[in-house]
Amino acid sequence: MLRAAGVGVGDEVVVPAFGNVEVAEAVVLAGALPVFADIDRVTYCVDAVAVEAAVTPRTAAVVAVHRFGRSADIARLHEIGQRHGLLVLEQGESEAPYDEIAQRRQRASYLDAKLKGVLTPDGGDGHTYQQYVVRVPGNGRPDRDAFARAVRARGVECRVPVKTPVHRLPEFRRCVSLPETERAADETLALPVDASLTKREMQRIVSACNALGGLLQPAF
Repeated sequence: MLRAAGVGVGDEVVVPAFGNVEVAEAVVLAGALPVFADIDRVTYCVDAVAVEAAVTPRTAAVVAVHRFGRSADIARLHEIGQRHGLLVLEQGESEAPYDEIAQRRQRASYLDAKLKGVLTPDGGDGHTYQQYVVRVPGNGRPDRDAFARAVRARGVECRVPVKTPVHRLPEFRRCVSLPETERAADETLALPVDASLTKREMQRIVSACNALGGLLQPAF
């Protein structure tokens, strides 16, 4: 896609570092250099302000990745693209049937109302809850990981959505300040919100998480 658009050797492409290593790999495959921009704290998508700050005379394109059922601010990114003559590309998530999205939203609403001690996601406009991602407050990764182990021990499956940001990986290591990306990588945890979950299973998720309040410190 990048090559077909004329992106190649000597060009820079602004990409998020919060997951999606394949995006950075595609930039390298085209012969260009991936430049990492920070994410928005609420949507986990690349932040438009950070993108514009990363633009240089060599920047040829921006790749926006939609995350967890939230969309990047494509309108603002296109404005930036027009100002700087940049190609704006999107990587989306697979579409789910409306009924399935409605059921996920219903389960997310239940978790929003019942969970304590974790920071629940901001639903925002059009959130489809591909993943229900909470933040575990504390002093960094050890707190989130301890919480995840304890939740699993209580029979609830959960996962860390992004274990290592792309700019920390050896092949892409950059000396760059991405505070929201770093914070999200250390704090986020995806809890089940599948449309197939029963009421009893939803209650088990809440009970398992809320029983662990003693592990946590205030988020802010």
